Amino acid sequence: MKDKDVVAATIQQGKRKPADPMRHHRENGWDYKGRAIYHFTLPVEERYPLFGVLEGERAETAFVRLNPFGRRVYQMLCGLAQFYAGKGFALKVLAQKVMPDHVHLVVQVLEPLPQSIGAVVRGFKSGCTKVYKEMYGSGENAAGVHGDGGRDAAGVHGDGGRDAAGVHGDGGRDGSGMHGNGEENDTGMHGDGGRDGTGVHGNDDGKAPVHFARIFARRGSIWEQDAAYYHERILHAPGQLRRMIDYVKDNPRRLWIKNHNPELFRLHRRTEAAGLSFTSMGNHFLLDWPDKQVVEMSRSATNEEVQERLRIVLAAAHNGTVTYTAAISKGEQLIARTLREQGYPLVVLLNDGFPKEGTPHERYYKPGGVYFEACSRGQLLLLEPTEQTFFDADIQAAVEETLRRKAEARHYAYTPIPLTAQRYRFVALNEMAKRLLQK
Repeated sequence: MKDKDVVAATIQQGKRKPADPMRHHRENGWDYKGRAIYHFTLPVEERYPLFGVLEGERAETAFVRLNPFGRRVYQMLCGLAQFYAGKGFALKVLAQKVMPDHVHLVVQVLEPLPQSIGAVVRGFKSGCTKVYKEMYGSGENAAGVHGDGGRDAAGVHGDGGRDAAGVHGDGGRDGSGMHGNGEENDTGMHGDGGRDGTGVHGNDDGKAPVHFARIFARRGSIWEQDAAYYHERILHAPGQLRRMIDYVKDNPRRLWIKNHNPELFRLHRRTEAAGLSFTSMGNHFLLDWPDKQVVEMSRSATNEEVQERLRIVLAAAHNGTVTYTAAISKGEQLIARTLREQGYPLVVLLNDGFPKEGTPHERYYKPGGVYFEACSRGQLLLLEPTEQTFFDADIQAAVEETLRRKAEARHYAYTPIPLTAQRYRFVALNEMAKRLLQK
């Protein structure tokens, strides 16, 4: 069955129920027992690289060398579907990866479940914590516990499958026919492979990591503390599944690139330009580029108008011009995508594009998909205006003038809109881009 058919078949039975007010951290109204496809991300507490270390001389050869504990976790993932089949859960693991500091799992619910899919995830997490205790102990003295350094993932039996997770390693049989490679990992949604870039990671000799032993003694769990227990994404649309599996497989390469280009992926909270303040990430030298152009196109632009504008923009980009755009309308998005695909420099203004300051994901954020690739090549700068910038008096005046002009062109009476309205913010992004051209 093709990707689009799998997703279409599952979302048809992943029916929505009336919203449950108690399910505030999940997708309201979604039936978590029904057929569906999910992508789960399970981060380690404090994003400690507990499972292994990223290795490889080049991005293309990057892989995660799992330590003994990481290999146990990998085995448990491989046995997940088989174990839960005995409990009446019809599951298929479509992709899974163990990264240094988190785990990714793409799983398909084949038939309605006796409990929600959350029971499976929480069980797996509990099982991993139990295995950690078996291998390293459970308190401050865990740092001195060697366990049996000679028993690696292939030889450790323990009782890892008969705990709350009920998951036991099966040497690579996961019910989906996928064996994977415990070392050629990838998914790294955000992780940075090490706490400080110095290669700090879980030991490969059976000893517990000293620093994490203290964390574990305080928390009693290896996993990030989160009221929702885990991070999920429900794959609703055709095409999402293939993209997610590719993303999971590509992560060691992405993590290698991020580790070796830290400045391009550093989140800057106070970037000043043209008297405006932004949160930013990417190549800041693009702000100082002498030749600049703004792409702003109406949502009602015809295909011919978009193609003509694209031709002009590409010609300028070929001659060394940096393009600024909010990439809101379909025409703007097409032009931005074409510039990106052809390797031309691009500055994109975002509305609410970065994690909020002080949130858990702030430290590990990196742009997704094609933005990541452009950022790694130094061809992209992402700018998100601060709230203060949206309220800048000159920006407000420029937005009002633009909206008034559009209303008059269409013979409408101009009506001011609130500064918090989405329409105001989108027009404001384009006005900011124009102001940046004057920098």
